[in-house]
Amino acid sequence: MAIRVVVVDDQALVRTGFHMILDAEDDISVVGEAVDGLDAIELVERASPDVVVMDIRMPKLDGVGATERIVGGRTGDRAPRVLILTTFDLDEYVFAALQAGASGFLLKDTPAEDLVAAVRLVAAGDALLAPSVTRRVIEEFASRAPARPVDQAALSSLTEREREVLELMARGLSNAEIAASLYLGETTVKTHVGRVFMKLNLRDRVQAVVLAYEAGIVRPGR
Repeated sequence: MAIRVVVVDDQALVRTGFHMILDAEDDISVVGEAVDGLDAIELVERASPDVVVMDIRMPKLDGVGATERIVGGRTGDRAPRVLILTTFDLDEYVFAALQAGASGFLLKDTPAEDLVAAVRLVAAGDALLAPSVTRRVIEEFASRAPARPVDQAALSSLTEREREVLELMARGLSNAEIAASLYLGETTVKTHVGRVFMKLNLRDRVQAVVLAYEAGIVRPGR
């Protein structure tokens, strides 16, 4: 079954370009376009996409507000995944978008193949956190983001190993890199990651990163 995608951007040329790139893939189907955040919310309700490719700066309602309302507090598989589009200049809204529930972000000038790969990645339930630029942006804005209450009881339920895995996830490491760092098998790491998600009621790695910074488990620059 094809991955259902909605493209949200107030620039018609950008929407058309992304639409053409994604629709050219056999396993991806663009089911609609929206021109702003409010339009996106309505379209998502009608089209039930798997992935929303969302611009961050738009009139009426920006990508942060739209993401928060689309994803909300839902952690199940039914909530669409949101990929935020941003520029290279460390967009001030990026971290807020991650806090709102986005599953990652792309640069607006990203190569076509990277856009396609990102859509497939988040549709499969992963999060776009591997590139070094992502780590840099997360650290930059984690240092500026206001602290939010963290469920300390849930955190205390983590085993020492699960807490180590959470810390390494927050530093941007993949499962393979975590496995190498902790001298564990990759399957074992995947099990630990799943338990962290379950205990902390998290949807994906992005939420894990945000929580780890908010809880002070990792700090920017360290």
